[in-house]
Amino acid sequence: MSGLINPFGTPARVIEAVMTHRCTAIVTHHLLDELGAVLARPKFRRWIAIEDAVAFVVALKREGDLRPDPEETPSMVRDPDDDYLAALANAQAAEIVTGDADLLDADLTPPAITPRQLIDRLEQAGPCHQAAPNLPRK
Repeated sequence: MSGLINPFGTPARVIEAVMTHRCTAIVTHHLLDELGAVLARPKFRRWIAIEDAVAFVVALKREGDLRPDPEETPSMVRDPDDDYLAALANAQAAEIVTGDADLLDADLTPPAITPRQLIDRLEQAGPCHQAAPNLPRK
């Protein structure tokens, strides 16, 4: 969400990295449906037109690596709404890239990282290396 609200911030750079295949976003139908529902809320019209929100979800589905939902979502973090993300990351051996303190503070395997940490990894990898560690390319 923050990458769409502020196109000049670090989260927007993460979106750009996904769309240019520098890293891969693991997505599920559940995540895409939730993202679409949130972006459809009237409060987001200030930052993104509904047509652009729909186009973003479609692009993320196209550019992301569509995976099945995790079979179980055990309680793993403070916010029960985040258990799904933690279970997905654990099942797919992928990191969660987030600014959410509940996920960043949790003892997850693999650990959650911030957008800044992902961008730093991508910059260290350089332009010839197309994937960050633990973030497989499509």
